[in-house]
Amino acid sequence: MRGFGEIAERLRRSTVQVFSDRPRGGGSGVLWKPDGLILTNAHVARQAQAQVELWDGRRFEARVTARDARRDLAALRIAAPGPGSDLPAATAGDSGALRPGELVIAIGSPLGFAGALSTGVVHSIGALPGMSGQNWIRADVRLAPGNSGGPLADARGQVVGITAIVNGLGVAVPANAVAAFLEGGARPSLGVTLRPVSLGLLIQEVEPEGAADAASLRAGDILLGSFDSLSEALDSGREVLRLQFFRGDRARVREAFVRLAPRAVAACSGC
Repeated sequence: MRGFGEIAERLRRSTVQVFSDRPRGGGSGVLWKPDGLILTNAHVARQAQAQVELWDGRRFEARVTARDARRDLAALRIAAPGPGSDLPAATAGDSGALRPGELVIAIGSPLGFAGALSTGVVHSIGALPGMSGQNWIRADVRLAPGNSGGPLADARGQVVGITAIVNGLGVAVPANAVAAFLEGGARPSLGVTLRPVSLGLLIQEVEPEGAADAASLRAGDILLGSFDSLSEALDSGREVLRLQFFRGDRARVREAFVRLAPRAVAACSGC
């Protein structure tokens, strides 16, 4: 196994700074492929174009080629420097094999300090309170503005997530979600805003003409289950979900069969 110093240096070389034109814009990114493909957060790459600075100080213009706000992922593309000069891409790991208690390493540019390193251990992998349909890696690594979009790696230096700060929490988008994003896999959408309550998940809003709307679910209905169970159902590959819920006086459990609507990955020409 390589020494920790060597692993950290390889990760630093695969981490970039991302600059945007919006106020206080910017963050970090990961060189995902040696041909110039970079992964970052969707909230870092809100514009169609950005500037990227490599570990050695070289700067490139980058264009956003895909963006998925639900997953908080964006793909950028820069022109590789030339034949025979492949960029130092990261090695992707299997986030599905990650377990609580494992050591992880975060690299980024907090407050503009490029290549800053933080270590910690994984706390959990799953949905966050108040946020449905998305799993996150939670770890006790120290993250600050500028870290978002950088790599979260395991002890072998394999990238298992893309770091983000969500509602003040330091988390990471699992690398397996990155793979699905790059393959163009659309994430199924229930089309609701949910809040956890004692009986399950309260529907606060229903997206017009969305999957839940088509199944006659309403704001005020309470779905039986948890964010984790709903996230697993959305990722199961089933086209139709059987959901149980309460309505009104909650005298009986009702059922709805929801035909899932895919949430397309946005190809950005001016997003």
